[in-house]
Amino acid sequence: MTHICVAGGTGQVGRAVVRQALTRGHEVSVISRNPPASGSPVDNDGATYFRADVTTGNGLSAALAGAAVVIDCLEGKSGRALRNFADGGARLLRAAHAAGVRKAVLLSIINCDQVPLRFYRSKADKEDVYAGSPMETLTVRTTQFHSLPVRLFAAGAKVGLIPVLNGVHFQTIAPAEVATALLDAALEEPAQELHRLRTVGGPEVIGMGDLAETWMRHTGSRARPVHLPLPGAVGKFLLEGRNLIPEQRYGRETFGSWLAKQADSL
Repeated sequence: MTHICVAGGTGQVGRAVVRQALTRGHEVSVISRNPPASGSPVDNDGATYFRADVTTGNGLSAALAGAAVVIDCLEGKSGRALRNFADGGARLLRAAHAAGVRKAVLLSIINCDQVPLRFYRSKADKEDVYAGSPMETLTVRTTQFHSLPVRLFAAGAKVGLIPVLNGVHFQTIAPAEVATALLDAALEEPAQELHRLRTVGGPEVIGMGDLAETWMRHTGSRARPVHLPLPGAVGKFLLEGRNLIPEQRYGRETFGSWLAKQADSL
């Protein structure tokens, strides 16, 4: 049994990491600014939740005490969380090192250092923080989650239009499979190389138009697909397929099979 601390253990991937770690018989502590109430859908029975904040450092020592490895699933999508994303990672690593944690695993995004958007840039900056840590670290970059095109299509469908970016392909992956990749990385034997980076992708490379058709079929949406160009550096990044890694098809659950499991929430 390994004591694993999951930072951001109440988020989409973090919850799955906690659930899988408990199922495998590990001891789990969870760092969250707002721990869930007992019995809530976010609560995983058997995990110990700590109110802690990487932007201030409050509560981190208690949450990390006794842990052998920390898995960082934190997100910084906007506001203070985005502005302090890399600094929060540094604060977490310092607290982990002081607590005797031997290894840290970071969730990141494929080629985030090549996308000129603030959200992606914050991911790249945090990767740099991990690469400079005195602890062993392993950064796991993933392709986009299955939930990303769902959010895009659902937002467009509200006004009757499904956005389809011309020439763009995705290799989406199930969040639960990302959680498995993170947990497997955390439980690996110590490596000779202090800092490592790996990228995992979904099971299929598929055009955005095909993703839209699959989503419409599963949801019964009657919205109209609208094909759009995406100019600029982000468009170039996607058209060149730098969001793909077909040689690393880690995930097995396709977009369609994942949607079928989400039928009640679509």
